[in-house]
Amino acid sequence: MLVLVAPGQGAQTPGFLTEWLDLPGAADRVAGWSDAIGLDLAHYGTKADADAIRDTAVAQPLLVAAGLLSASALGELSDVRPGAVAGHSVGEITAAAFAGVLDDTAALSLVRKRGLAMADAAAITETGMAALLGGDPDTTVAHLEKLGLTPANINGAGQIVAAGTKEQLAALEADKPEGVRRVVMLQVAGAFHTHHMGPAVDTLAKAAEALTPGDPKVTYVSNKDGRAVATGDEVLQRLVGQVANPVRWDLCMETFKELGVTALLEVCPGGTLTGLAKRALPGVKTLALKTPADLDAARELIAEHAA
Repeated sequence: MLVLVAPGQGAQTPGFLTEWLDLPGAADRVAGWSDAIGLDLAHYGTKADADAIRDTAVAQPLLVAAGLLSASALGELSDVRPGAVAGHSVGEITAAAFAGVLDDTAALSLVRKRGLAMADAAAITETGMAALLGGDPDTTVAHLEKLGLTPANINGAGQIVAAGTKEQLAALEADKPEGVRRVVMLQVAGAFHTHHMGPAVDTLAKAAEALTPGDPKVTYVSNKDGRAVATGDEVLQRLVGQVANPVRWDLCMETFKELGVTALLEVCPGGTLTGLAKRALPGVKTLALKTPADLDAARELIAEHAA
């Protein structure tokens, strides 16, 4: 069984969309999306520097556009035939489009509003995030809570991302949880998936009211608790609430195991989720779409593992 996954914020790099725009029809498609959301996706995906694409309001729609574009290069969803789809954080919106819950334009309009709202929320208080590598998850979570930090991403494979104020993160650097090898400060604009994002939830809820979601056409696995969600209304409700709640990618991977996944394909800009899967899902074949040069290998993986 094949699971199709989409990465979250931080996966983008300068120029990563350049080669994808050379594919037939890709530039026109991206231009249409850009007009629809009022953001020049082609510019940010090809010419903008790392600081420009680190901006939450830019990074989030850029990542969703890249995921949709790279997946479409594989063929229609009926051709790819994944057994399940999922995304990490903002990648959940990409996955919702894969599942038919939202069309491409609706997904990009929603993520544009999400990115702007989260950027505004992040500007209220100086906050950030840090990745913790190694250690026992229960011990780490208890230590973070003692410091007032939130385990914003529990990613499995020995990785937890903490989020909170700059002062709380400084205290974490000075006092690591037992067993944690490294604390790596992340280049993000705020404490995503924490109570600091509360104002963004309200904004996103209003935006979601204008959408008419469809029910998932394939199994959609949610970051909230790793459960498969059966209705479009619930998917949309979870997308809104997830902005201020921890990402449980560890539970998503547990669900992949239960579903009997044999291969995991990560859309552009792939690499992060395949890296986690290699450690947490032994025996599962993985492939990350980074450039169009990966498409042939991806098609072979699909032919071997899709339904």
